Amino acid sequence: MLNQQMKPIDEINNVAKHAPWLANFINVYQKLSTDNLHLLADIYHQDIVFIDPMHQLTGLEHLQHYFNNLYQQLSYCEFKIENVIEQNNEAAVYWQMSYQHPRLNAGKIVNVQGSSHIKGLNDKVIYHRDYLDLGAMLYEQLPLLGRIISWLKNRATA
Repeated sequence: MLNQQMKPIDEINNVAKHAPWLANFINVYQKLSTDNLHLLADIYHQDIVFIDPMHQLTGLEHLQHYFNNLYQQLSYCEFKIENVIEQNNEAAVYWQMSYQHPRLNAGKIVNVQGSSHIKGLNDKVIYHRDYLDLGAMLYEQLPLLGRIISWLKNRATA
């Protein structure tokens, strides 16, 4: 059996139990906002590989540019880390993202569940891949497309 540590929700905030690179990642992500995106340099390696459903980026400079553009569009964004499975220099991080964009979901907050596979190197994250439902995060929040997707989902389950 693999030597894994699964962290229940009530222990996640006790980041001292995690490897330093992972504890730092959790701390920063739970307070990340448009006002402190400079903190990305504290958690990501210069040669970070970042993958999400929309992009694949390499290098800290590209990642910082991506986050700056992304966060400028949002009125609000918050990550809540719900669970962490840690093994050696890798972790699976389960989270809920809540965000608000003036042109999506009539400007109301959208909640999206997701997870990240991250790898640490020299006390920083060298690899970060996000897994989430892009439809729930974006497409279903658009006025016309959202109604079409909802109709399709209802037809598929009828």
